Amino acid sequence: MSKLKKALEKAKETRRMDQAGAGLPGQEDREAQRVESGQKAATPPGPDRHEINPVYQRTKVIQVDPSTLRKNKIVSLFPDNRMTDQIKILRTQILKRMKELSGNSLLVTSPGPGEGKTLTAVNLAVSISLELDRTVLLVDADLRTPSIHRYFGFKEDGGLSDHLVGGADIADLMVNPGIEKLTILPAGKALPNSSEHLGAPRMESLVKEMKERYSERFIIFDCSSLLTSADPISFSRFVDGVLLVVEAEKCTRKDLTRALELLRDRPLVGTVFNKARD
Repeated sequence: MSKLKKALEKAKETRRMDQAGAGLPGQEDREAQRVESGQKAATPPGPDRHEINPVYQRTKVIQVDPSTLRKNKIVSLFPDNRMTDQIKILRTQILKRMKELSGNSLLVTSPGPGEGKTLTAVNLAVSISLELDRTVLLVDADLRTPSIHRYFGFKEDGGLSDHLVGGADIADLMVNPGIEKLTILPAGKALPNSSEHLGAPRMESLVKEMKERYSERFIIFDCSSLLTSADPISFSRFVDGVLLVVEAEKCTRKDLTRALELLRDRPLVGTVFNKARD
């Protein structure tokens, strides 16, 4: 068994214990398989919750080294990290709020660059993928400074921009990093006119298709910061919720106020106060 597989099994077992302790329904060994190739998903029947085991056909599978994940602070897979519980709390709050909104798509952004939005998006995506009855699509929509692929330690070979500009098939651009129910759509090459592409009908159509294809899928979009580009404002019209990541002692009151003003007509689900001292 690979190191990543062991880490996944340990994280899943911890998740099962958490659910049992919370009095949630027990899980049966019945599989609902789905294929990431355009086929209709097999959805768990009724109110019962069954573990989903995806089967990837066209999606590229890359086995990421767990040491790379630890090094890059992707802590969600490692119960021994003190930040893992904080991510779980955030996951619970986000899923509760999104259920209230009847939504399954979340945009993660920040007032300025370097405040931790991408790492928050990545850890949240990994944590949600550990839910027994959910799959996650993590989309790098930061078409100015793509970085999600670097957190997972793989070299991207095409991505979202290739679909928006060249019409590449999305199914051929997706990557599974060895984490069972997590699929990543890298950004691809950077685009100088990214806001025009992210706000275009082609992007709107793609988001709609992503949201409707699989009922168990949760989609997280990482986008550039609010005060450095128009990208998140242009794109936020297409998602069900927006999460704002703010770095303590870096983001000024003025910048936060400006960011909130830009989001005043958008479905803001909450704010993450990042890098705060204990």
